[in-house]
Amino acid sequence: MSEQDQDRPPQEAPELSQEAAPAREMSEIEELEDRWRRALADLDNLRKRHARERPRELEAERARVTAAWLPVLDNLELALAHAAADPGSIVEGVRAVRDQAVEVLRSLGYPRHDETGVPFDPALHDVVTVVDAPDTAPGTVVQVLRPGYGEPGRQLRPAAVAVSRKPE
Repeated sequence: MSEQDQDRPPQEAPELSQEAAPAREMSEIEELEDRWRRALADLDNLRKRHARERPRELEAERARVTAAWLPVLDNLELALAHAAADPGSIVEGVRAVRDQAVEVLRSLGYPRHDETGVPFDPALHDVVTVVDAPDTAPGTVVQVLRPGYGEPGRQLRPAAVAVSRKPE
């Protein structure tokens, strides 16, 4: 560097010209558009993968639920095979199979509801009849005609019940 160059004040970086700013903005726009297109492509690929996997998942769940019921079916067949035996043992066997089926439903997320003496709950019960029951409070389930399975918001069916009425 010459002495003359040393005496000069350092030059500041030239400001971007007015033409360079739009070019930089266009570059940013192109980058954002590229990222947007990639995100759309990723979403489309995700949809396609889900569409391919869903039938397999449904079939696996169907097989799991069916397998849970096979022991119940086996025990029903055993009960039928012993139909000529003592009627008392047949009743015990059928009751055991029923309990096994109730347990399968419970394990699948649908517990049985067949309680009496509880307040009527429209989320769990379906009133079939109203009866006079002087020893119970009005609106109490006094008889379960058909048990319900599941919980509020997720039921196979509500319990069909007889409910006590207000004394007149």
